[in-house]
Amino acid sequence: MKPHQKTFDRIREAVLPEFRERIADYLVEYENVLQDETADVRQAYASAQQLRGYLRGLNTTRVLGMADWEDLDRRVEQACLAVMEAE
Repeated sequence: MKPHQKTFDRIREAVLPEFRERIADYLVEYENVLQDETADVRQAYASAQQLRGYLRGLNTTRVLGMADWEDLDRRVEQACLAVMEAE
């Protein structure tokens, strides 16, 4: 399993079913960058931060529940730290 795959699977599961298809289109962009082992560290970090903002927006619009958002935000933040430590 690729790094971060569990996080992206968890995001897909946490989103309300009627929004999953639309959300999946956006997640692919973040997923491609964060799972690319050759990606520039700054680009990966920026993408992870953007993903955190996107998740925050999903929580605000009630597409994603608060408990799910908190867990996912923590996971993405940990991924950000791992990317920065790898540099």
